[in-house]
Amino acid sequence: MSRWKFLIGDVVVNRDLVLLLTVGGLFSLATALSNTFVNVYLWKQSNDYLPIASYQFSIAFFQALTFIIAGRLAKNIDRVVILRIGISFLAIFYIVVLLFETKTLLSTILIGAILGIGNGCYYLSFNLLTFEVTEPETRQFFNGFLGLLSSFSGMLGPFIAGAIISSMVGDKGYNFVFIAAVILFVFAVIISCFLVRRELDSEFNIKRVILERTLNGNWRKVTYANFFQGLREGIFLFVISIYIFLSTGSEFALGKYGLITSLISFITYYIVTRTIKPSFNLKAIFLGGFMLFAAVFVIVFKVSFTLLIVYGVIISLAYPIILVPYLSLTYDIIGKSYKAREYRVEYIVIREVYLNGGRMFSIATFIVCTAFFSPKQVIPLLMCIFGMGHFLVYFVMRKLKLEHT
Repeated sequence: MSRWKFLIGDVVVNRDLVLLLTVGGLFSLATALSNTFVNVYLWKQSNDYLPIASYQFSIAFFQALTFIIAGRLAKNIDRVVILRIGISFLAIFYIVVLLFETKTLLSTILIGAILGIGNGCYYLSFNLLTFEVTEPETRQFFNGFLGLLSSFSGMLGPFIAGAIISSMVGDKGYNFVFIAAVILFVFAVIISCFLVRRELDSEFNIKRVILERTLNGNWRKVTYANFFQGLREGIFLFVISIYIFLSTGSEFALGKYGLITSLISFITYYIVTRTIKPSFNLKAIFLGGFMLFAAVFVIVFKVSFTLLIVYGVIISLAYPIILVPYLSLTYDIIGKSYKAREYRVEYIVIREVYLNGGRMFSIATFIVCTAFFSPKQVIPLLMCIFGMGHFLVYFVMRKLKLEHT
């Protein structure tokens, strides 16, 4: 690995870590290529926020539910199998979008359910495998390098997809992009076959991990932090892409936005991975969270493509700064909690339930508010409120008793 030292630094990586990064990279490329445009695809069919918000709520709900079901399954079957099931559902999602009409509210909820099930299986197994194939000394590198791959995918995927969709008549471009995503997911399944099987030897005991929240202050704070993270992600996952499309009327503009922001994020992830030390983790979480909150005010009063680019630049700098130390701290705290090896599945499940709970809360609030008030009036207010999500993460995490974890 010495020839890669200029890239990864003084980190010793094993075969499973490289394979898992490869699977994560293929997943990131497939979702960057296609998922960015699903919201616009649905918007063009309805010109209404309700179907898109309902679709996103369905994803979060079924993702949380699937985490619990898949968590129980993970105690009986290999987690790599669950990873393959998740990726297969993601491929099925795009096939369904291609073959069936998605103009009704019910259809958007159903396709959201398919995507939520796929995400739930994928993220449970991927997060669990991340916890197992990394150690405290390689965890920062893994999260940072995965961020690099995600950013690189975010550069190429939306730009290429936007160019393809804009150059083709009707929905032909969308069909091409969604088929490409299916092919990438198939490759991810093939790569996952080379991961080493990992057996679990305990019963699914989610009640004990829930009880751990009352006994372990650090674990309780981590769950709160994930809920706050979900608050922002809930509505920002779809509002920004719709804003860009409405400001320009072009899918290619969404691709250019992805190229610019992901290029900045790619560079920032590399710098953060090599420079941020564990002693600076909390300061980095504060800085990144504050930047994400401040970025909201760039677009809250007036929306234009130029301002959206400025917003994108700020969050592209902020996300690597907060996520690399935040995710590393989260896994470290889980790793030092009660019977972490025996109950690692349950810890991951509870973490994701709180994350998706935050997403569901913000999306449900969005649906209710836009039903009674004009979207132009209420969306900026909701963005200001829920835009605080990642900033609130710091005020929870700063109270961690790291010396006692």
